Amino acid sequence: MEPTQMPEPLRRAVHQLVSEVVMNCQEVLRYTEPDIARDWKRMTLIRATDASDTMDMASMLIAAYCREHTDISMDTLSSYLQTRQQRSRAAGSRKSDRHEVAGMLGTPLPPEGDKGAQLRFSMGQGYAEGGLMSEPDEQRLFTEACLHGLRARLCDDVDALGGYLPPHVAELARKIAGVLEVPQPATA
Repeated sequence: MEPTQMPEPLRRAVHQLVSEVVMNCQEVLRYTEPDIARDWKRMTLIRATDASDTMDMASMLIAAYCREHTDISMDTLSSYLQTRQQRSRAAGSRKSDRHEVAGMLGTPLPPEGDKGAQLRFSMGQGYAEGGLMSEPDEQRLFTEACLHGLRARLCDDVDALGGYLPPHVAELARKIAGVLEVPQPATA
């Protein structure tokens, strides 16, 4: 009979990897702030790809477990891994990515007749106009504050929050960090 819960060692590994991803995501946000603009290109790309690679590791650990210890078919596993969506960063940015940036920056529209280019251009315009998603701005700010507050608590550097964040995000991040307990090692 197949277990109904994720095995504890796998669960711990996934939790560790997701925690690393959160730290990398916070760094991506950190390097978008104006006070460290000199390094933003290098560090946002490095930390974003670190986060992506770490989530890939988590996915592959789960997939390996499923393949070796459950009766999941390769077709089902491939569909869960959404392999059709995967593309290599080594290929570089695509034309569609450049269309989206054009929409963000208000540069000329792509050639008429290319519906895919128009869609990506419109997506870029959506980002430029305050966000692509219909979520309220407060939710995005809260998410950013949570990432910054968590990182500050884990690094025991809550005082540094005011130095680089907009005041309203820093205030919320301090509150979040204030209610988080310092992680304690698990006892056996």
